[in-house]
Amino acid sequence: MTTATLTNAGTNRGVPTATLLAGGIAVGPLFLGLSLAQVFTRDGFDLSRQPLSLLSLGEYGWIQIANFVLSGLLALAGAAGLRRALRGGPAGTWGPALVAVYGVGSIVAGVLRADPSMGWPVGAPEGSPETMSWHSVGHGVGAMLGFGALMIACLVFARRFLRRGERGWALFSVLSALATMAIMWWPDQDSMSIRLVVGSVVIFGWLSAVSVRVRGNLS
Repeated sequence: MTTATLTNAGTNRGVPTATLLAGGIAVGPLFLGLSLAQVFTRDGFDLSRQPLSLLSLGEYGWIQIANFVLSGLLALAGAAGLRRALRGGPAGTWGPALVAVYGVGSIVAGVLRADPSMGWPVGAPEGSPETMSWHSVGHGVGAMLGFGALMIACLVFARRFLRRGERGWALFSVLSALATMAIMWWPDQDSMSIRLVVGSVVIFGWLSAVSVRVRGNLS
C-alpha cells in the first residue's frame, strides 16, 4: 500500500479520515435538527419573524450557543477530513479552507450572541434594536462570514467536479451556491427568518452530500 493511499484512508493518523468527514456530514442535520426542535418547544418563539440566532437568548439559550459551537467544531473536523482526502488534487487547498472558515464563523456566532429583538425573549423590543452591541455585530459577522465561505466553497468544488468529468455534481454545486445566495439576499425583510432556514437547508445539504461523496471515494 502506498503512502498516498495510507494518507487518504487515514490509517496513519490519529483520527481516521472517514471519521473526520462524518463531522462535515453531521453539521446540517445537527444544527437544523436541534434548532427546529427548540422552535417547537420553546414557548413564545415564532419562526415567522424571529431568526434562529435569537434562540441563544433566554433561559435555555445555552442550548443554541452549544449548537453553534458544536456545529462549528464538526465543520472543522470535516474540513480536516476534506484536506486529508483531497490533498494534492483540485480543491484540495481552498475547498477545505473555506469549510474551516465556516466552522470558525459558526463558533464566533455562538460565543457572541445577537441582541434581543423581534419580541424575543419575552419583553424584548418588537422590532430590530436601534443600536447593536459589539457582540451582536460580531455574531452577524461570524454568521455572514461562515455562510459566504460555504457559498464560495460550492464554486471551488464545482471546478473540481468539472475537471473530473462529474458534471452533475458540478451543476449541483453551482446551483446550491446560487440558490443560497438568492434565498438569503432576497430583499424582503418580513420573510428573512424563514429564508435563513431554507438557505441553511440548501447549503448544509450541499456540504453533507459532498462530504458523503468524498468519503465514498476513500481508498
